[in-house]
Amino acid sequence: MTKIFAHRGASGQFPENTMLAFEKGMEAGADGIELDVQLTKDGRIVVIHDERLDRTTSVKGFVKDTAYDVLKTANAAAGHGRTYSDVQVPLIEDVLSWAEKKDFLINIELKNSVIRYEGMEEKLLESVKRFKLEERVILSTFNHESLALCGRLAPHIERAVLTSDVLYQADRYITSIPASGYHPKLNSPGTADEVLKKMRNSSIKVRPYTVNRPEDMKCLFEARVDGIFTDFPAKALELLKNK
Repeated sequence: MTKIFAHRGASGQFPENTMLAFEKGMEAGADGIELDVQLTKDGRIVVIHDERLDRTTSVKGFVKDTAYDVLKTANAAAGHGRTYSDVQVPLIEDVLSWAEKKDFLINIELKNSVIRYEGMEEKLLESVKRFKLEERVILSTFNHESLALCGRLAPHIERAVLTSDVLYQADRYITSIPASGYHPKLNSPGTADEVLKKMRNSSIKVRPYTVNRPEDMKCLFEARVDGIFTDFPAKALELLKNK
């Protein structure tokens, strides 16, 4: 059965990468959540997608140039009008502490392909281990050197290659890192079929992103992909139930 991941939480309706969005994603019945991590100026791991704060928060500038004491005063619901006034950018510990008491998968994307964030892998893995979530976490990133480093530091934690383009001999490339998951961008309805054909003789799990159109969801469910990342987990689960 295809697993449904709430992409940045239930971000189609709620402020992305916030505890509210994650909680709503799990209330919808998703199998897991997806989130993004970066480092603040003072080395704290925060859950946020963009390298800049401007789009999703009430403050401006780069995450890397902002101390957490400043960041935690920001409203993380920019773009949602005045509907949400007290939504914060969470620390990774906030999410993992909440997840520790639940039972779902957590895909953590390291946002370190633009800004390298020296030492983020070690800090993140320490947090995952502290909350004993190694068996429920999937690490992914567009920075495949970082993914390989995660593999050396914590070979028992699942890793997945993120890509927005077509990989040549993807199965060989992914196993060379090594990783066991492939998270390709859904560029067209035929993307999944092409990827799955290449992966048919491998044990690599295929989970396309970001799948929001009902027709794409249906195609992927029929193709029996291992998972999808969607901003609308409730919609995806309803379609999956009725397929």
